[in-house]
Amino acid sequence: MNKLFLVAIVLSLTFTTSCKNEEMVKKENETSPRAEKIPKELKIHNDVRVDNYYWLNERENPKVIDYLNAENEYYDKLTNHTKKFQEDLFEEMKGRIKEDDESVPYKKNGYFYITRYETGLQYPIHTRKKENLEGEEEIIIDVNKMAEGHEYFALVGLNVSENNKLASFAVDTISRRQYDLQFKNLETGKIYPEVIKNTTGGSAWANDNKTIFYTKKDPVTLRSDKIYRHVLGTDASEDVLIYEEKDDTFGTFVYKTKSKKYIIIGCYNTLSNEYRFVNADSPNNDFKIIQSRERDLEYSVSHFEDSFYILTNKDGATNFKLMKTPVAKTEKDNWVDVIPHRDDSLLEEASIFKDYLVLEERSNGLNKIRVKSWNGKADYYLPIDEETYSISVSANPDFDTNILRYSYSSLTTPSSVIDFNMIEKSKDVKKEQEVLGGKFDKNNYKSERVWATTRDGKKVAVSMVYHKETDINKNTPLLLYAYGSYGHTISDRFSSIRLSLLDRGFIFAVAHVRGSEYLGRKWYEDGKMFNKINTFNDFIDASKYLIDNNYTSAKHLYAEGGSAGGLLMGAIVNMNPELYHGVIAAVPFVDVVTTMLDESIPLTTGEFDEWGNPKNKDSYDYMLSYSPYDQVKTHSYPNILVTTGLNDSQVQYFEPAKWVAKLRELKTDNNILLLHTNMDTGHGGASGRFDALKEIAIDYSFLFDLEGITE
Repeated sequence: MNKLFLVAIVLSLTFTTSCKNEEMVKKENETSPRAEKIPKELKIHNDVRVDNYYWLNERENPKVIDYLNAENEYYDKLTNHTKKFQEDLFEEMKGRIKEDDESVPYKKNGYFYITRYETGLQYPIHTRKKENLEGEEEIIIDVNKMAEGHEYFALVGLNVSENNKLASFAVDTISRRQYDLQFKNLETGKIYPEVIKNTTGGSAWANDNKTIFYTKKDPVTLRSDKIYRHVLGTDASEDVLIYEEKDDTFGTFVYKTKSKKYIIIGCYNTLSNEYRFVNADSPNNDFKIIQSRERDLEYSVSHFEDSFYILTNKDGATNFKLMKTPVAKTEKDNWVDVIPHRDDSLLEEASIFKDYLVLEERSNGLNKIRVKSWNGKADYYLPIDEETYSISVSANPDFDTNILRYSYSSLTTPSSVIDFNMIEKSKDVKKEQEVLGGKFDKNNYKSERVWATTRDGKKVAVSMVYHKETDINKNTPLLLYAYGSYGHTISDRFSSIRLSLLDRGFIFAVAHVRGSEYLGRKWYEDGKMFNKINTFNDFIDASKYLIDNNYTSAKHLYAEGGSAGGLLMGAIVNMNPELYHGVIAAVPFVDVVTTMLDESIPLTTGEFDEWGNPKNKDSYDYMLSYSPYDQVKTHSYPNILVTTGLNDSQVQYFEPAKWVAKLRELKTDNNILLLHTNMDTGHGGASGRFDALKEIAIDYSFLFDLEGITE
């Protein structure tokens, strides 16, 4: 592989605009693909929208495939001069990864479980050792062998039965997240003949070691709507339907409690939950409801001794609290507080041990781990030194242990897996991520967190990382990333891949905009439904802050987001295109109104409480006001790279395809507009650990080309 460039050489690079002159760019844009315009009127609420590119929804139409291929050919033509650089970037990023790597073993039910990788291989090998780590390795599944002959391969849901003799797992070879559930005898190595199609991939073994519960999806909408009971060795056609979720705004799932005592069926939408349980020793019994669903009542369930522990927003606990209730009396009137609600701290997770309760909390944007003994003698937080970081509880399958395993990372600190003794308050770093190549020193990088004041007076945190020798001024290239939906908070984590940006003088930044839960549950509520515009304004105002404070300038500011973050990208280039030199929109959700009006499209019905239901006029009008596809204007846009996958199950390929077609029609600039469709994958991109790097090299080379960086 190519060695990393010396820091001194890299930092001496002059950041100029692309060497292409306007005439060349204009000529290239004149040869760009132009999708045929076939007007289709979309009528609702006495309003008529004309969609000239609606026909691109027709996946089986050969003209659609021809158009996507034409866009890919155009991408190849315009980026041909970067191909060698892309290859070098790929080798550079790959060269930092320890190829013959393995996870920290964890013990469960008498076995140590390990996931390892071998040099040159794309996929993991799942193994275990009985009783001690010096024992003989048993290969449960070698994913590399199963993936042979497939362009895409994902194995999920590996789950071993209580007698340690059987394993369930699920496979997707299309990247549509419709998994085939299968079973393996770990004593004989035989894979059973029964294959259960169209599942979520997860499963739960009953304690009889032959009964298994799983979730199926609606074949059209992909909504998780049915729970079945299967008996190993029988045909799947004989499986018993245990539960069907008939409310199309809800989904369902099934799992086994850490105590191994109960099988739990959960039902969920954005604002409500409902759970049922059955004793894992009696899988043929009827499930009992814990608490019937109520709008705005959210809760989740774990089990310990004679009680269910409930993480919930009951009684206005916006930031959630922990309650418990006897297994014999589960209705909410019986719930009592264990950890009360606090206005200044979001309670994210709770993990139960025999002698300790471990809480994951977030305050002032930073997550913390709190350890509290059941006997009341201990109550403390794990100490942390850095200003920005990410800390989270890892796999802890055993109840009866004083060791808490957690992971820690920051923008400058590689990920670590740490075992913490909750009695002695001592820690043992079991593994720190290795960054190969001989060039990485965490002391060469700096991170900081600044607060940008928004137009309505809120403070938005922006976390940044850069090389310590980077000269920060208006000519500094800066990539600003955000997501901002579903309450998902982007963690300030380390990335060895990102070093390829930092070592070439880029600042990488994350804007913690509303729509996440960075500053608590209210931060999320203020960025969804009729408050969605706050997400876009926050990002724009954070961008202006970075420009005004000379971290960068509009000539060197870049923005990136994917999926719902791609919606954010689509909104900001309509609202304030002049702020950005380039934008990367990955699998972008940009045709908001049309998608949310079509209940046959996957994920639509379950998201009405996130975006609104456009069948209601107030929601329709509000969503229409920001929907990127509907709001494409006749004005100048930044340079834009759009990526998607033909088999995407979350955001259908035709949303970005239509968006690009409309942008090509209406934009008035000569800036680059590229659509790259991976014809073999879906929402998550390539499945192999190295193939995924090639997609990142596409993104990075786009940025570097705009900055005139050629090596």
